[in-house]
Amino acid sequence: MFSFITMNWRGQPLVSHEVIVNLIAATTTSKGLKIRAQIDSGQYQTGRKVTDAEFATIQIARDDFHGEWNYVILPWK
Repeated sequence: MFSFITMNWRGQPLVSHEVIVNLIAATTTSKGLKIRAQIDSGQYQTGRKVTDAEFATIQIARDDFHGEWNYVILPWK
């Protein structure tokens, strides 16, 4: 995905977060890949440690092809 994003913003001045997100969101491929992107302006605590128990609750659906690279993180139930 990153290679297509960088091809799309090639030669464009990346002058703001908005410009970057819009260029990312405008990325498509001839095979039908469409990128969705938006700015997340939320405030998040830094330095927080995730426990093994918390990490185990993450719903990860791994793809059959290289599931270590290709996966979806599902919403919490």
